[in-house]
Formats: sequence, C-alpha cells, structure tokens
Amino acid sequence: MLTSITLIIIPFILSYSLTHSQTLPPPLFNNQLGEWALMQPSIGISAMHMQLLHNDKVIMFDRTDFGQSNLPLSFGRCRMDPNDTALKIDCSAHSALYDVHTNTFRPLMVQTDTWCSSGSVLPNGTLIQTGGYNDGERRVRAFTPCFGEYCDWIELSDALSQRRWYATNQILPDGTLIIIGGRRQFNYEFYPKTSENSLSFVSLNFLGETSDPSENNLYPFVHLLPDGNLFIFANTRSVLFDYKQNHVVKEFPRIPGGDPRNYPSSGSSVLLPLEDDFGFVEAQVIVCGGAPRGSFESATKGNFMRALHTCGRIKVTDSNPNWVMENMPMARAMGDMLILPNGDVVIINGVGEGTAGWERGREPVLTPVIYRPKENDASLRFSVMAPASRARLYHSSAVLLRDGRVLVGGSNPHVFYNFTGVEYPTELSLEAFSPPYLSPVFDLVRPTIRFITSGVLGYRVFSYVTFTVASYESVSDVSVRILAPSFTTHSYGMNQRMVVLKLNGVTRVSREVYYATVVGPSTAEIAPPGYYMLFLVHKDVPSSGLWVQVM
Repeated sequence: MLTSITLIIIPFILSYSLTHSQTLPPPLFNNQLGEWALMQPSIGISAMHMQLLHNDKVIMFDRTDFGQSNLPLSFGRCRMDPNDTALKIDCSAHSALYDVHTNTFRPLMVQTDTWCSSGSVLPNGTLIQTGGYNDGERRVRAFTPCFGEYCDWIELSDALSQRRWYATNQILPDGTLIIIGGRRQFNYEFYPKTSENSLSFVSLNFLGETSDPSENNLYPFVHLLPDGNLFIFANTRSVLFDYKQNHVVKEFPRIPGGDPRNYPSSGSSVLLPLEDDFGFVEAQVIVCGGAPRGSFESATKGNFMRALHTCGRIKVTDSNPNWVMENMPMARAMGDMLILPNGDVVIINGVGEGTAGWERGREPVLTPVIYRPKENDASLRFSVMAPASRARLYHSSAVLLRDGRVLVGGSNPHVFYNFTGVEYPTELSLEAFSPPYLSPVFDLVRPTIRFITSGVLGYRVFSYVTFTVASYESVSDVSVRILAPSFTTHSYGMNQRMVVLKLNGVTRVSREVYYATVVGPSTAEIAPPGYYMLFLVHKDVPSSGLWVQVM
C-alpha cells in the first residue's frame, strides 16, 4: 500500500573548478575530462577511512598512534594511553566529521587504535566500525548520525571474539554484519550476535589456503549475491560461499595472470549494478589493478615493480563462469573503485609502481579512469579523466556524494605524519572530483527529483518519483537506481551496491514534469535493509540523489 508522505528535495549547489574552456560535445561524454576542486586544504587528519552517512556528513579517521595530528580535540579533551608508542597523552583528534552542505568539519574522539579497520552501516543508519590495531583490535565502535555538535564515537570493549586487523565487513539480508578474516585470522564472525549466529567465530579454510608469505588475502573482496550467498575473492582465488552452512558452494576459476589482487597488492573490486526485474538477477564482479607477485618484497629492496594494468570481469551467476580480462589505460595499484550514479565505475587514486605499505609506492597515478560496463565495444569502455594536482598513495580514500561528486582524501605512506623531508608528504586535504555528467552542457537532459511518495522504500512496494527535465524523449532513457554508500579504506569500498529498480513506466504531468512508477527491491538479498541514495538517470545523466530507507 502506498504511503502519503511527500518529501521535497532541494537540489545541491555544486562546486566547480572550471579548468577547461573548450566547448564540450553532446552525450555520451566523449572527450570530457571532469573537473577537480579543492574543498579543504587541511582537515588536520589523513582520511584513511571514509563513510558517507545519511545526513550527508562524512566520517573520517586514521589511527591513534601516528602522534599528534593537526586537529585539536574539542572541549579540552585528551586521550590518555600509557601503552601508546608515539604519544601517551594526546589532545589531538584522529577522527573528523565533514559536513558536505557547509564544507566544514569538526573533530571526533576515538579512544582506541582504528588503524586498518573495517566498517558497515546498520539498517538504522548507525556506523559500526570494527577492529584495528593493538588496543583496538577487538573493539567495536558505533557512530549514530546526528545534527548536533556533541554526537561522537561510542566504544565497546572486546566486542569481537578475534582480533580484526585488515578484515572485511558485509551487511547481510537480516541486517546483521559478517566480519571476515584479518591478519592471520582464517575465520569469520557476526555482529551483533543473535540466536542464529551465536558462535564466537567460525573457521573459513579458504582464507588459510589463500594466505602466502605476503599475506595477500588481507581485506578480501566480499560481495553479497542475489541468491544470498557471498562472493569472496582472496589472492587469486574466489568462491561462492554459503555463510549460513559454512560451506563453499563452488570455487570459480582463478583470475588469469597468477598475480594477487588483495592487500598489499591492493587492487580493488565492485559488484556491478544489479538489474532487479523480479526474476533471475545476473551478478557480475570486476576486479581491477594490483601489483605483481613479489612486489612487496621487491619494493623493500628499492625495486618498484610496475603495477598491473588488467581488470578481470566474471558473471558469477553463470552456470560455467569464466573471467574476461580487459586492459586499463594505465597500470594502477591502490586505486579506489566507486560505482557512480549512472552505473559507471570510477577508478581513482593510486600508484603506477610498487605496492601498499610504508614507502613502497612510486609514480602516483593522478588521472581517474571511468569504466562503462554497459558499453558493448570493449575498446570504448575506459575513459581517462582530468588529472588531480595531489598524489594519493597509501592510506588514501574516496567516497561518492549524493550530488554525484567523488570526495577524495588521505595519503600517508609513512609511519608517522611527515610533511617535510619525504618524497610524498602526508596529505591532509580534501578534494572533489566532478565526473563529466556534472558538466553544464548536459543541463537540458539532466533530471531533477522533485518528490517521492515516501522516504521509506518497501520491498515490492510501488513508489512514484516526480521529476523535471527540459528535454525528454522516451521512457527507455529513464532508470531509477538505489546506491548503498561504501565504507572505503585501503582501496576497497565495502558494502557498496547499486540496484536498478523495476520501472513500471513514466507519465507526463505537465510541461517538463513527469513521474516514474517504480517498485521497491524484490528481496533483501538483492538490497539489504538500510539507507540508500536514490538517483533518477535520464540519457545516462543522473539527478542529485535523495536518501531513502529500504526496509
């Protein structure tokens, strides 16, 4: 049954830094390079971990044993840790909350070390952040979005059964989290514990089998598939895993080339957009970049091997799936992959030589690449974008904002905060990359969402999305999508997923005003409960998004 609640959406005012004066051609985005803008010259910390919350604030943090940051804690607070090797009394922050609307930030206080940790957002919008280093390795930290000045991290002692350092989190259809792996942790556990998942942890032999001396199964790539099973990729191998029965359903072919893709090789991966037509839903995974086997040890000796330039794409729902290999325009390790509102994928940040780890990366890759998975001609799928001015190497990160920009921060390839005397200084700035679809040349076909029948998107429930667009031709040019924002760290965006909703038609209301009739996700396996950004896309150009809660 349809609800009667109406939300009015006020479009964002986008920030542009126009550096190209040439006239841009019409769609599809040919020869367009996007734009970069500096948002903050310094937020005082290095954004090693980032998560967009449903109040349009981005929570960021690095680690507590870097020493003093450039962001003082508020209200005269200090963190006291007699075991800290850098600073036993630290009155500086190692976490910040960035407000997208106002382009401002404030310090947050994290008590225990969050270095190389993981996270997921619960269905109610609370960020659950898990693990870390030393005193943080078994901690769970919670941050609930609010609009006041006093909300902050809440920490739970020893909430995890095992130390979780370099682990991966995935939200499940029932709204709980599965936390997989970590350094020398060949197992998984759930949070919160329920009667169905009460065991402290469950062994996962696959992680032990894929571990090697370089420990290239850290931060395994994990994607929830439409059948409810998990796709888990570690090193060069991947499996279809039934976490309820602790059973490997099948193993997929090894990715060609024999080179590892997980940390510290640090490729990246996304689950490509799911087309939810209330029938069989095809699922494809793509894995891009990384470093050749032996790169970590080689870089230790000062020999920086060329990064990988290949991507592997596999239809995991095929009866006999195989990897299809494609070549990126340039080699890249430590690149972040994010799904854009129109279903394209941006690959941003990283290096062309070396690998992850302290001082082990060289030749920063400043140019983002956009990959168009729906393009039939493989030679046209990749487009090289405008270069950034700042290197983003080890411990950089990126998240998609609901106005369609990509927020980029971080880069600290050193043991401590080093701003001088090093080849790549610690980076405290925030930048925003505006993909080509944000160019004013597309204003005639750019839709603007005006209303939606409810801020809650029910499973299999009809909703109406009213939008305006100046130049409309056909319903075939329109799609409505929901996108779960990622918890991004160490070149991997956990939990991000896009679902293209079933469209039951577009009706013209008046001049330039239309409404699209869409149906909520068919199952929680396709779209787990929680907050998503909803976008309407017209002729491959997305609207600004609005938050909806799937439940």
